[in-house]
Amino acid sequence: MRGVEKLGELLERAGLDVVGEHAGNPVLPPETAWRIAHGAAAPAGAAVPAQGLPPWPEVVKASGLVDAAGEFLVAVKGHRIGGNDALWTRVRTAGRPGLTGDPAFVALSTDGEVLLGVTPAPDGIRLTLLDRLTERLDAAARTAGTETAEERAAAWATLSGEPAWPGELTEGLGFNRAAPDDVLVRLLDVFDGFLFRDVSPAVREAVVSHPDPSVRRRIVETRNALRLTAAQWAGLVLNEPSGPRRPLLAERAVFYGVDLPDEVYDVLVAAPFRAEVAGMAGLPARHRIALAGDPDPQVRAGACEAWPHLPEEVRKRLLAETDAAVRAAALLAHHEQHPMPRPVFEGLPSAEPALRRCRFEPGLEAELVRSGDLATRLALAGNPRLGPEGVAALAEDGEEQIRSLIALHPDLTEERRDAVRWSYDRDQLSHALPWVTALHGDPAAMRRLAASSHPLIRRSVARARSLPADVVQGLARDEDRVVRLFLAESCDDAPADMLLDVWRWWDGSFSHPDRPRGHPNFPRVGLLCHLDDPAPRMRRLALDDPASTPEHVARLARDPAAEVRRRAAEDPRLSPADAVRLLDDPAGAVRHTALLNPRLPARVLFQLLEYRETAGVAVRNPSLPVPVMHRLLDAITERDSL
Repeated sequence: MRGVEKLGELLERAGLDVVGEHAGNPVLPPETAWRIAHGAAAPAGAAVPAQGLPPWPEVVKASGLVDAAGEFLVAVKGHRIGGNDALWTRVRTAGRPGLTGDPAFVALSTDGEVLLGVTPAPDGIRLTLLDRLTERLDAAARTAGTETAEERAAAWATLSGEPAWPGELTEGLGFNRAAPDDVLVRLLDVFDGFLFRDVSPAVREAVVSHPDPSVRRRIVETRNALRLTAAQWAGLVLNEPSGPRRPLLAERAVFYGVDLPDEVYDVLVAAPFRAEVAGMAGLPARHRIALAGDPDPQVRAGACEAWPHLPEEVRKRLLAETDAAVRAAALLAHHEQHPMPRPVFEGLPSAEPALRRCRFEPGLEAELVRSGDLATRLALAGNPRLGPEGVAALAEDGEEQIRSLIALHPDLTEERRDAVRWSYDRDQLSHALPWVTALHGDPAAMRRLAASSHPLIRRSVARARSLPADVVQGLARDEDRVVRLFLAESCDDAPADMLLDVWRWWDGSFSHPDRPRGHPNFPRVGLLCHLDDPAPRMRRLALDDPASTPEHVARLARDPAAEVRRRAAEDPRLSPADAVRLLDDPAGAVRHTALLNPRLPARVLFQLLEYRETAGVAVRNPSLPVPVMHRLLDAITERDSL
């Protein structure tokens, strides 16, 4: 990759001084400028063949490219500024010889109205020079937007031969929401990355039965794994050629709550990697007993993970083991329910596992919480089986981090919790406490915990899918806005007024991208009142109002805020002309969204499929005809078979 210094040297040799990256008024992006220069999006008469670039002073004088300060914008092919070759560099003429066309470049006036492009052509160079750029592009968009049904069909009929950018097309096609199952099933043979989106049962079945193990493994990494049946999981495990992977797949299935058939465990326990299977929660009793007596001590130690499911006589045998590692594993499991005496604790090879998970006899526990070092007390503070006296002692510990950890202990009453001098960073990333999540179905517990003084506990309550009405109303007014956010993301009963309030400062996360706006309770009627709201985020809502019209869409497609234009760009009522015009928007997110709008004319979309920077997104446009999808796949698979 050529660096900033290389580009600076090149521009200096061209008689230009670098002012910096363009950060002024929004202008045409280099991405569009390159397409125009190559002829893919140029208005008629924009380019003329030339044997060489006219003298630079003549170009400057005739074009109006340079402003009063001697500055203009330039992008040079193959050179990057700031790690992004789609950025303009602002330069100033220095009175020396100018750009030569080697390498290719595009230049734009600082007001965005004059474009100069110099690109290679078979007979020399291609010179593109346009003034009144905004006017010309608007006119071209209006013309493109008048496409008839016959012209649309004719455009797709011309698509033939090998695609220019097969890699980009295959990666994008799977994310086309209009692609039917037969297209996606064919696509599995060349690209399976689309499995990170939701797919139908038919596609999931095709993945599970696919001959390529890498394709079958892919689905396990995605949320589609949550929708696999027990039979499909069994097929994945039994048909996995890698022995070490089989128990990992089985563990994943059990984690997702799948009851694997016995035949899967019959195979797993007979394999060399049975130690990884020994502690699985779903393992049938007959296999637990057999593995607890396995000749391999590692397998016997693993079987201790299933302690609650083992018969009493098997537990006694493991507690009396001669192998130290097996005996230690058995003791740790046993003392999760039975208090551990001092001699056992002192005989363990490592104290930390016991401190984090075991119960202790009262005298030993009292000594550990009062006299243990910081690491010991921290481990105990996170132990969910710590006794009431130990919890009370650590609640008064001299270390703030210990008090703050014990303040989240499930055995504390809310009155006792309120008395603990804890600290909590409300801005840190937070996750629901597992013990609170386990109580989500208990209305009385939710009422009690929703009144907690600790924000993380209230946040954990707000993650419940359903809550009593009085709890919802209380959390909707919570002083901690993350509580309100979690309620908006997770609770089916979140109130409309709170959802609208959360929208003012939050428009979605990776885990809940459609909340709060996508919540069923989010208000829709009356949102047109935000059409002139000073906040762009609120103006975005106007088009969600059932009373909004295509005229409102057209108006917001010209909004000064990029996020509002992007909302208009995704609207199915957007006019074809505006869809074309937004392809040239200064904001990349707006251009990306416009590429996906089904109102784009076929002739324009066809051109975008031929251009590397846009092909991967253009192929996701839902207006792409299914026969065209199959023709693209035909050409790509034929090419790959050569």
